[in-house]
Order: sequence, then structure tokens, then C-alpha cells
Amino acid sequence: MQLSRDELLGAYRRMATIRVFEERLHDEIKTGEIVGFTHLYCGQEAAAVGVCDHLTTKDMIVSTHRGHGHCIAKGCDVKGMMKEIYGRRDGLCKGRGGSMHIADLSVGMLGANGIVGAGAPQAVGAAIAAKLDGKGRVAIAFSGDGACNQGTTFEAMNMAVVVNAPAIFVFENNHYSEHTGVDYAVGTSKDIASRAEAFGMKAWRANGCDYFDTYETMRELLDYVRAGNGPAAIELDTERFYGHFEGDPQRYRGPGELDRIRETRDCLKSFRARVGEAKLLELSQLDEIDAEVAQLIDEAVAEARAAPAPDPANVAEDVYVTY
Repeated sequence: MQLSRDELLGAYRRMATIRVFEERLHDEIKTGEIVGFTHLYCGQEAAAVGVCDHLTTKDMIVSTHRGHGHCIAKGCDVKGMMKEIYGRRDGLCKGRGGSMHIADLSVGMLGANGIVGAGAPQAVGAAIAAKLDGKGRVAIAFSGDGACNQGTTFEAMNMAVVVNAPAIFVFENNHYSEHTGVDYAVGTSKDIASRAEAFGMKAWRANGCDYFDTYETMRELLDYVRAGNGPAAIELDTERFYGHFEGDPQRYRGPGELDRIRETRDCLKSFRARVGEAKLLELSQLDEIDAEVAQLIDEAVAEARAAPAPDPANVAEDVYVTY
């Protein structure tokens, strides 16, 4: 399927926004103004955007501790996200969630969380709700190669098949579960998608460092699920450029590994090369987007720094819900 120029520009803008947002956080965390653990998504932009570019605000996703990219790809407000990460009152979750717990139900972002594999059961619940309302919505659980070992993920995949729910399990295989290589920790390390197939669902595989491969594969998968065929899974082979968390020295990496993947598997570089060689876009258009995104992130950081902190008097708000 040939994407229009506007669609291509939009995809690049979303990927560039994720990259600059995360790289700026990498610098800002060193100032000590951002507290708590932060897990950066740089390198995996094509996975989030290639998946979410098919979704509407009514479709739902559940994210992971490495969730900023999913939030931006799904349409969360970047300035609201930055305020949340800075712990400000006007953040998307009123400064109560921080980096690992951003949510925005208005765009179908049901939340990130710090528990590996916790998103899969939540997504199945959302998918059951989508099945019951009959409006063709889907629910997606993003997870990594580490979560594919979790019992919660196994149980969620089994339940999704049993109830024929429109749930999609997206496994972003970035080759490391925290500090442990996938070849060591995952019995089917060369083919995580086969685990989903064992539960009776159809599974796809794609290059998660290639926006176009991810986008096209996800289009086929979504057509299948929206047609009422039940749950499905996709394994995206991708890379992360930074450590598991900010401050991770990455001593488990091989010599020259980071330099190699930044040179050969950078999804923004490959996107620019593809659209430039095919004369689909002028590279000057992408340069303009880079400048606009840089300005947006500058503004987001400045506004977050200046924003008020939560009022301690309101600490009990939103803790309990009365039905």
C-alpha cells in the first residue's frame, strides 16, 4: 500500500518526536530535576509508530515501563507527558504517575506500568469490552522479550483465544531483558512469535527497525483481527540505543555493538534513505520537521520546569474511586 506524502510526513514527525523527546530526557535526567527510574525508547520508534499509525483513538493500547514512545505514537500530548515526568500538577496524570505510569484514556492509552508482563491481561480485558460493544475496536498489549516469559502473558494469550477477543500481542524483541540477552533467557529466542502460535492464534513477524515493514505487516494483522478472527500476535525485531534504565552502564554489550546498531539499524536513518531514494519526499521537508520537533521539545521542557508542583493538600485525591 502506497502511503501519501502527508502520511509519510506524519510518520516521520511521530518517530522524530519520540527520538528527540527521549534524547532530551537523557540529558535532562543528569540535572537531577527528574526523579525515579526512566527507561528510554530510542531505537524502537518504527515499532510504536508502525503499529499505532493504523489505530484510532477508540482503539486501546497498554504499554510497558519503556512507554514514552507508545504514548507519543498513540497521540498523547507531548507537553503533558513532559510535565508528568517532571512530576508537575498539570501532567497527564497530575504528576502522580511519572515516567512509568503515563496514561491518557481520551486517546486510548490505558497506561504504562512497571511490572513486566502486566499489560497483557489488561489488554485482554479491554479487548473483551471491545468485543461486547461490537464497534470493531481492538486492544493491543505492547511487551518485550522479557515479558514473553511471564505467566501473566501466557494466561492472557490463552484467555484471548478461549473468548475470541480482538486482542493483539506486540512483542518488541530488542534482544535484552534488562541486562540479560534473549539467546540466554528465552528458550525460543529466535522466534518469540511461535509462543503465541502455540496458544492457537495466528502470529506475524516483522523488522521493527523498518517503519514500512512494520506498517505493512500490522495492516495485514489488523485486517485479520477486525474481521472477527480473534486474537493475534506480532514479533518485531528491534534495538534499543540506551540502557535498560538511565544510568545503566551497559557492560553486557559486546565491543562496538552500540555503534553498529546505531549505524545499521537506526529506523530514522533508514526512513530518510528510503523516501529520499524513491523521491517520495524531499529531505529538506524532513529537516524542517526535525527543527519543528526540536522547538516543541524545548518548549515542553521549559514549560515543565516552570509548571507548579502538586499541592500536598490534594494527596488523597484520585486514590479511591466511589462507584
